Amino acid sequence: MRDLIENRDALEGIKELPDNSIDLVIADPPYGLGKDYGNDSDRKEKHEFLAWMEKWLTLTIPKLVDSGSLYIFTTWRYSPEIFVFLKKHLIMMNEIIWDRKVPSMGGSTRRFSSVHDTIGFFAKTEKYYFDLDSVRIPYDEETKKARTRSIFVGKKWLEVGYNPKDVWSVSRLHRIHSEREEHPTQKPIEIIERMVKASCPEGGVVLDPFAGSGTTVEVCIRNNRHYIAFELNRKYYGIIVRRAQNAIKEKASVFNFDAKANIKLVTPRNHAVQKFSLFTDSSKTVTSR
Repeated sequence: MRDLIENRDALEGIKELPDNSIDLVIADPPYGLGKDYGNDSDRKEKHEFLAWMEKWLTLTIPKLVDSGSLYIFTTWRYSPEIFVFLKKHLIMMNEIIWDRKVPSMGGSTRRFSSVHDTIGFFAKTEKYYFDLDSVRIPYDEETKKARTRSIFVGKKWLEVGYNPKDVWSVSRLHRIHSEREEHPTQKPIEIIERMVKASCPEGGVVLDPFAGSGTTVEVCIRNNRHYIAFELNRKYYGIIVRRAQNAIKEKASVFNFDAKANIKLVTPRNHAVQKFSLFTDSSKTVTSR
């Protein structure tokens, strides 16, 4: 099961995945802050929210292969509870701070303004896959020139770049950004691409249980990874399908790439389910069981 996008509840979709089949999970669930995703998914009380988090994480962890990893976006309000739970089942590798580069305007007058998201990076075992060289940040020429002393000559890190470290300063998406979609918490391609390249080998499978605007799917297509994506909101699902179609068409035109993405619209029991694959003329309507 791979290259699959489904318009359904993640908890139902995750249950159907085989154990030990996923190389990387990138999860951007609701933060429990009351945002409007077109449903009540982010309007749970604290105890209910944390119980829901534990439920889907418990379902997800067994799906990882032994070399697999999980990244989870969250907020400082709940990251302590979520990380404590995950550390009982996985190995915590990093707490990553995403500095959203929010302008210094307005904000709270009773505490310091929050301008970051918290990301937890966890591995299933000590054998986890991690390709640092694929995500190194190149040094500028001025820095290279300053490192001309003999002790630096021939150093690999000087040529290939430096470790991105655990504070990622990447602007949140505004309407002026070409990749921006109609989604309230869309994540930048730069961040998701770093996770995919570093923690999933080419040809591996990435699971995004809360696919949102489809950034993970697009990144996987453009970087030769397979994907499984679930999204409950019908509107956002449509955005994901469009982005997947565009990414595959663009890749096909450049690399003669013969990829297909299976798009399955899952509707309530006894309703019609429309299934189709990109770049095929056939589509089938079946009755859900």
